[in-house]
Amino acid sequence: MPGVPPHAGRGIRNPGKVCTPVYLSTIRRPKPDTGTGEAGRRRWEAVGTNVFALGTVSLVTDISSEMVTAILPLYLIIGLQLSPAAYGVVDGAYTGATVLLRLVGGYLADRVRRRKAVAGFGYGLSAVAKLGLLAAGGSVGAIGLAITADRAGKGLRTAPRDALITLSTPPAQLGRAFGVHRTMDSVGAFLGPLVALAVLAVAGQRYDAVFVTSFCVAAFGVVILVLFVRDRRGPVPPAGAVSPRQAAGLLRIAGVRRILLAAGLLGLATIGDGFVYLLLRDREDLATVWFPLMAVGTSLAYLLLAAPLGALADRIGRLPVTLGGYGALVLVYLAILGPVGGWPLIVAVLALYGIFYAATDGVLMALAAPLMPERLRTTGLALVQTGQAVTYVGSSVLFGAAWQFWGPTAACALAALAGVIAIIATAALLYGVNRPAGAVEATS
Repeated sequence: MPGVPPHAGRGIRNPGKVCTPVYLSTIRRPKPDTGTGEAGRRRWEAVGTNVFALGTVSLVTDISSEMVTAILPLYLIIGLQLSPAAYGVVDGAYTGATVLLRLVGGYLADRVRRRKAVAGFGYGLSAVAKLGLLAAGGSVGAIGLAITADRAGKGLRTAPRDALITLSTPPAQLGRAFGVHRTMDSVGAFLGPLVALAVLAVAGQRYDAVFVTSFCVAAFGVVILVLFVRDRRGPVPPAGAVSPRQAAGLLRIAGVRRILLAAGLLGLATIGDGFVYLLLRDREDLATVWFPLMAVGTSLAYLLLAAPLGALADRIGRLPVTLGGYGALVLVYLAILGPVGGWPLIVAVLALYGIFYAATDGVLMALAAPLMPERLRTTGLALVQTGQAVTYVGSSVLFGAAWQFWGPTAACALAALAGVIAIIATAALLYGVNRPAGAVEATS
């Protein structure tokens, strides 16, 4: 055909059809991603089924744990007449039991590359500890041993579980993955006290019925782990690649040293949940029946905000979200000291306490994970958790002593001051420290 370029129509399936003109106004431009479109769905799908399976295990296990935790402070203070200082020691031991075993569990999981097996042993130990509470009766010493076994199980499982989350998730989605996991975990924390109250009502206020039910629920969580969680074993590292010397070498990495110091400072500014709830109970003169429901209020705020705050941390930075969470904790202390009372105070404190957990629990691990070489990822996370647990023990003992000798007002004021100092120091230590994933591997 004269006048038509030889390449015209090349690639057109039906050149006989008349082409319809396309106007610019009819072109569909891509809409900005708000997190609810296809790109947003892809990001949430990147979290992966393994994270959801681990979240289900944590949900079921937390129902079991919180059934006991919700009634334990009241049982020790009211039932066994422990003083605030003595309760501070027990509460510190409750977390302190995890200190060394966090490191043991993390190192062992890295050494044998069986993170699921190590975590499973920890979950199983915590389940058996519920039967220990049943056998302890009214003996404070036996109760302490059962609590230690329960916390030892938590210490063994926490770092391997968190490492499985990091190894099952793209690095850019870690905040979201931990947020999803902690949301599911907090659903269990929300349901646990309600289940405990229901069991007490049905069983005529018998605590042994709570312990038996707690054991059965925990055992079910272990079954879910065995059947549905996939391990991320990888090749067994060559001789010497994972050793005590290599683990100690983590401290030669500047970022690891900084986040370890920051975690310790933040732990020193944190007091136990039982203290917060006891302070509210004493200030507002609440009936005993309301005490377990305070944990429900905190967990409700936690489960609603954990995933959104995890996603926010991926977007704006994990350090600002973490610091904001500890800012909410300082507001908890100040609110208890403030002039406002009644239900507005209770709602505000429980909401702020839930925000604190949602903004810090998983986000701090997401902040720390990229700083760790993958072969020592579990050990590194355990090191951070251990540093925070060690200082938390000191915080609980000191807060209990301050309450005992100076009164709750002075104790809260000191806790608020410690929180402000920890926030400022952490901001200075970790400013710009979170490099892209893989950067540490090259330097370690």
